Amino acid sequence: MSPELLNFWAEIGADIVICGSVVAGLIQLRHIRAGNQLQALLSLERDFRAPELQSALTYVQEQLAQRLEESQYRRELETIGFIDPAIHPEMIACNWLNEMGTLVKRGYVSEDTFMDLFARLIVHCWRQVAPAVAIMRRKRGEAQYHDFEYLALRAAAWLKRNPQGMFPHAMTRAPLPDPWRDLDLRQAVSPVSPQIAQDNVTGCGQ
Repeated sequence: MSPELLNFWAEIGADIVICGSVVAGLIQLRHIRAGNQLQALLSLERDFRAPELQSALTYVQEQLAQRLEESQYRRELETIGFIDPAIHPEMIACNWLNEMGTLVKRGYVSEDTFMDLFARLIVHCWRQVAPAVAIMRRKRGEAQYHDFEYLALRAAAWLKRNPQGMFPHAMTRAPLPDPWRDLDLRQAVSPVSPQIAQDNVTGCGQ
């Protein structure tokens, strides 16, 4: 075998080794990235279940709209400076979701996986706190909680693409029993007024 042919095969072998190293490196990098994504999501899940955040989300859903009717409450949100989360628990929810928006926007967390877990919550929470954010933006500008807004827009788009979630299409879903559905629907359509209820109670006692 000529020296030229030997050199040719040596170069081919070297190229194969280099390509194999590159592929192995990419696979290892992918595994590392997947592991980091998993750890990040597990950390987010722990943060989400923390009592402080759960309490803040409950406050946003049940009390924030009523509190925003108070002028003093709105002034506290509008005034530049520290907003006490003990008085304004919505700040805890806004801060966490704004941080999540930054992580998703920067690609540190898989958007698809994150939305599979939290999309509906994000859209619902943004609707609840948007009036409070609008008040804060009066003097702070549009950058206030802009990553939370970004996250909400991405979540709404994800839900539009996946209105039923990401349940595998190849699997057949079994219907769930709902024995109270018809009763609840009838009560929702024809609610009993407090006066009628009181009359019924009075009549039963006679």
